[in-house]
Amino acid sequence: MGPHAVLAAATAHFGEEPEVSGTRGSGTLFFGACNLRCRYCQNHQISQGTRMRRASPSPPEAIAKEALRLQTLGCHNLNWVTPSHVTPWAVEAHSLAVAGGLRVPLVYNTSAYDSVEALRLLDGVVDVYLPDLRYSDDDTARRLSGAEGYVAASRAAIVEMARQVGVDNEHAPDGTIRRGLIVRLLVLPNDLAGLRESLAFLRDALGTGVRLALMSQYFPAHRARTDPLLSRPLHHGEYHRAITLLERMGFDNALVQAPEASEFYRPDFERGDEPFADSPLARLAREPSGS
Repeated sequence: MGPHAVLAAATAHFGEEPEVSGTRGSGTLFFGACNLRCRYCQNHQISQGTRMRRASPSPPEAIAKEALRLQTLGCHNLNWVTPSHVTPWAVEAHSLAVAGGLRVPLVYNTSAYDSVEALRLLDGVVDVYLPDLRYSDDDTARRLSGAEGYVAASRAAIVEMARQVGVDNEHAPDGTIRRGLIVRLLVLPNDLAGLRESLAFLRDALGTGVRLALMSQYFPAHRARTDPLLSRPLHHGEYHRAITLLERMGFDNALVQAPEASEFYRPDFERGDEPFADSPLARLAREPSGS
């Protein structure tokens, strides 16, 4: 990768949690590559695919310029997507952006495969942590994402995130999040995520008031089509059972998605900085001139 991160796309993203996207979008910096190799990755074009292999490194000055551009667009926050493997360069870019006038909260959007030691260096830098808790079984994590020791690493990381920003999230007057933690749980077919065990951990470690996002947006992307356990969409019944489990375990601060969410969250990074065809900016660009 060289001495810099690769910035694969920079856009106002409207598909995050409502308190992250708000009405003007989350200023999202999609970093190329990833420290996981998920067979079903929805961002595989930039995490593992040809677009990433063609990409050139992005100097911190260029990343800072994009961050300031997104703030100028009115985005509610700056959102680092998959920053774990490029954190030193992302922080360098962020310091330049702050020196240049960046004032919006910083969101750290990760698969939680982060070291506690690295996260401690971000204490006071990151305002909002947005981790995925993907698995509760190490063998599954290894097979589906190439991640050794995922369960212990991700749980320790989330506890450290909560130590830094707490679980009583702070919001701006417009309802967007300014500081706090949102834990994402992607429901996979055949309960490959081991949802019950992950919820039990969160209940015991952080309490049932922690903000959760229970996601139904799975679809068989990338190499999932050739995996017998991943090759089909999520059944509606599977997602409804996940909602019931969450409620029975006492979680009362959870965001749930419509079962049709998988039809809308399908990025295409060949579009460049507008990978989401249904975003307001992308729709505006498609409208005839003068409409």
